[in-house]
Amino acid sequence: MAYERTGYAPWSLTREAGVQSATVDGTIQVPQYIQPTLDTGFIDEKGNWKGTKSSDEQFIDFQTDLAIADNAEIISNKVISTYGYSLLNIAIQVSNTGNYYFELLFGGDANDSYLNLNPISAQRGPKATIRTDSATNAFIALLSDQEAIDVANVWTIFQVNDIKGFQMKLKITNQSGGNSDIQTAIQRLV
Repeated sequence: MAYERTGYAPWSLTREAGVQSATVDGTIQVPQYIQPTLDTGFIDEKGNWKGTKSSDEQFIDFQTDLAIADNAEIISNKVISTYGYSLLNIAIQVSNTGNYYFELLFGGDANDSYLNLNPISAQRGPKATIRTDSATNAFIALLSDQEAIDVANVWTIFQVNDIKGFQMKLKITNQSGGNSDIQTAIQRLV
């Protein structure tokens, strides 16, 4: 049962007079009940507010590229920020079935900054170490893979794991053997 207790304040005249107190029937209101809280972020060591990330509820950054020739590529118009996210869903819809090559590139152009670094190698993909056995770590591309899409004009979704802390662009190369309309969208998950 929730109720409130009270006690004498340490600086009160009653306490100064030598009266000891338990936190029962005194003058300080002490809540004794469960209070729900909501964590929406924190203030960092520089005094800046850092909000807590939440997953994208729906796919975002839709892009449509029409009549992309065989062996031609598209690159996302917007930079994908994965700060605070751990998974990236990539949705693709094509008008011509066949193979498509997926890559992630550092976001922006060579003259753009990446955090506080300038210039950057914008046409290269970010790499990370992934444990391959009990003794070896190797740098590998976060995403560099060819996938066969065998149904046209429907959305196919691919998920990239362990993607935290990058600003990237998505590059897709049409290797289907003919022209294809390509639609893409992304979803970031914490």
